[in-house]
Amino acid sequence: MKFELKEISIRAKQEFEMINITQQVKDTVRECGISNGIVYVITEHTTTGITVNEALPCVEKDIMQTLDRLIPENYPYNHNHYLPSYGTIGGNTPGHLKSLLTGNHCVFPIVEGKVKLGSAADIYFCEYDGIKNRKYMIYVMGE
Repeated sequence: MKFELKEISIRAKQEFEMINITQQVKDTVRECGISNGIVYVITEHTTTGITVNEALPCVEKDIMQTLDRLIPENYPYNHNHYLPSYGTIGGNTPGHLKSLLTGNHCVFPIVEGKVKLGSAADIYFCEYDGIKNRKYMIYVMGE
């Protein structure tokens, strides 16, 4: 059994953005040379997400608008207070909650060297907490 881990740096252009990373995942699987196995895509941050959906601008917009409606910025969240452990005020509760809804990872089989995705499935890194340097992992295992 072979194992490959690749960390990818990413930076959104907007405070709340869905970034299609499907091609990066496919390229990583191809480069590692595993024919049959599993690929995991995992974010390293609690205010980002990894999700799978159809890559249409209208669908992306609907997802983002729905998350904003469900988790408004101006709600009086408990996290919005001084955090001595961080030395700052926590103000990113919406990012934590949006991440909770979309999840932090996805998993797909690798069959004959290719990621097995549905015909309309694409993989997204979702930024919910501003324009920051971020990382996600692509972990490939198999033979």
